[in-house]
Amino acid sequence: MKRFYREVTVEQLERGFAVRLDGRHIKTAAGVPQIVPSRALAAALAAEWDEQGEDLDPGRFHFRDLADYAIDIVGPDRGTALNKLLAFAETDTLCYRADPEEALYRRQLEVWEPLLAAFESAENVRFERVSGIIHRSQPPQTLAALRARLAALDNFTLAGLQTCASLAASLCIAMAVLQPDAEVEALWNAANLEELWQAELWGHDAEAQTRLALRTLEFRRGAEFLRLVSN
Repeated sequence: MKRFYREVTVEQLERGFAVRLDGRHIKTAAGVPQIVPSRALAAALAAEWDEQGEDLDPGRFHFRDLADYAIDIVGPDRGTALNKLLAFAETDTLCYRADPEEALYRRQLEVWEPLLAAFESAENVRFERVSGIIHRSQPPQTLAALRARLAALDNFTLAGLQTCASLAASLCIAMAVLQPDAEVEALWNAANLEELWQAELWGHDAEAQTRLALRTLEFRRGAEFLRLVSN
């Protein structure tokens, strides 16, 4: 599609902020007004439109797609969004460790345990740690507390959390991104600890590195989306 607008602006509305193209409001993929909760996010959305060339490239609308997902998908069905996020808590990467006699276990204990313990303390919950791949259910009280915690969040935050949790296979890591002092790169490295460990032992595989690079970029965008929403 050819670029059909010249001027991109941000407007403050009663319910939030919106991008205008030559004075016209943008709508989501479902056809509803695209109104976002922060000026910072609206400015990022405007930048995506402003940076397009003569031919529009849909693949460059990363924040727009997440905003549309929050409005069109999360908003009308928050229950499903909560269920998807809680599924990452039930099988959280940080809870599944190698056997204690393995060297990998010591690395996991060093990197993962402080993150998991901090999350438990912050949310007043308890997680089961598991050695091996056999699934162990998390305490019902933990899942109930996390559901209540997530239910208090806005649709845009839930959308950003789902992006980060799906890439990290961890709700704990995704929610750690919400902290103002979050070290996003360290959190992402923790999520990929086993893959990085294997690369240390056996060397880097080109295809695996390419996949990891793409996932890394998506995680950073998800984290940036959460930062923009909170601002």
